Amino acid sequence: MKHILYAILCILLAHPLLGQSQHARLIVLSDIEAEVDDTESFIRLLLYSDEIDISGMIATTSVWKRTSVAPGSIVDLINAYRQVRPNLLKHSPAYPDADSLLQKVKHGLPVYGMQGVGEGKDSEGSDWIIKELDKDDDRPLWITVWGGSNTLAQALYKIKHTRPPAAARRLVSKLRVYTISDQDDSGLWIRNSFPDLFYIVDPGDNYGTATWSAINSFIPGISNETISNTWIAHHIQQGHGPLGAKYPDVQWGMEGDTPSWLALIGNGLSVPEHPEWGGWGGRYELSQPGRPAPGVSGIPTGPESRPIWTSTTDNYAPILPNEYGRAVKTDTVTYSGNKPTLWRWRDDFQNDFAARMDWCVRPYPEANHPPHPSLNTPEEITVRSGEDISLDAAASTDPDGDHLSFLWFSYPEAGSWKHPLIRTTENTHKLYLVAPSVTKKETAHIILQVSDSGIPRLARYKRIILTILPGPHLPTLK
Repeated sequence: MKHILYAILCILLAHPLLGQSQHARLIVLSDIEAEVDDTESFIRLLLYSDEIDISGMIATTSVWKRTSVAPGSIVDLINAYRQVRPNLLKHSPAYPDADSLLQKVKHGLPVYGMQGVGEGKDSEGSDWIIKELDKDDDRPLWITVWGGSNTLAQALYKIKHTRPPAAARRLVSKLRVYTISDQDDSGLWIRNSFPDLFYIVDPGDNYGTATWSAINSFIPGISNETISNTWIAHHIQQGHGPLGAKYPDVQWGMEGDTPSWLALIGNGLSVPEHPEWGGWGGRYELSQPGRPAPGVSGIPTGPESRPIWTSTTDNYAPILPNEYGRAVKTDTVTYSGNKPTLWRWRDDFQNDFAARMDWCVRPYPEANHPPHPSLNTPEEITVRSGEDISLDAAASTDPDGDHLSFLWFSYPEAGSWKHPLIRTTENTHKLYLVAPSVTKKETAHIILQVSDSGIPRLARYKRIILTILPGPHLPTLK
């Protein structure tokens, strides 16, 4: 009965796992078979196909796979998904049927980089991107590029040369691109040729310094258990059905491509249109970086002609469990850099992945499902300096009836007010604050994290954005 009620609630509330009113549209460009991490990322993505509208999966080339494409490898994974979908439907009614996904598997030209861009170089992949852009759909179209970007480059080339300027600008404005660094020579051409295109990237091919590489980076001083081979074997590969069995052993780094779409998961934290706010996929700033240093593949680099969404810095002190007294405490060590913007959430999104792998084989009562945070106030609040702020999440619920834990913390980097409003870790369902004294309008972000006590432990969030106005707060006259 419980799983039936959950399914009904998902439909009525436009699927509360989203934390947003619409599913994001996504097309993936992948050099699958260049290395095993694309296969790993596709397996995770298929488990989120109930809340991400997968609009295309296009096999492409890259600097590591220059002369062939492998759409059949995507088909193979979808057929494994077909076998576990009946059980997935017990946990969410929105999982698409495998045949509809197979119709969205396409391929680019089996040539490298800009050799595949120009007159007469269309492919079913580039044509599919244009077809999706032409749909009467107001949602942005996200293109996540896990390998080379020349199939996207060809679609943009054709749009520019076959559509009136105003129509071309309208189509380009619908695109949101996240590229896992540069893996052919077309990325820089795209950014310089289409200056208004929304584009997230750590330019060049210095993969080890890029934000996305934090998904699989070993970080000294913290627990790295959830990216260990032992954890992967236990929670993903073994005993989780035919889809988990296809998850390959890590070759270079686990799932380097996954950060490109993690922000599209509606967890209440990530807001895809605002990369500067941060979330499971990391945090990025709009800036104009200089020419990147030569990297590992020899891709030509050049100066960026305009601002792009790229690496930025978080200063992060981890929250640690405390055995006695207050349930959690703040670490005495602070980590700084672009990678903490992503790995700070790593245990949460790894546990979320593990829970969905359980959905492949377990009935609803034997698996865990994420909690539903609820606030007593709107998520955007305007206050004046000195005004009392009272937040309460006591109405939060859990579909499995699990005990809930509450954690409030400031995210200073996400707003204009760079000072933390919460000085110590707050682990109660209520939070009381006094708005700071400001001399101009400021914004400050507070994150509520609600975690259940299931196995694996799952978290969802609320982001409270305070707009703080200068001037004294005047009490209401009675």
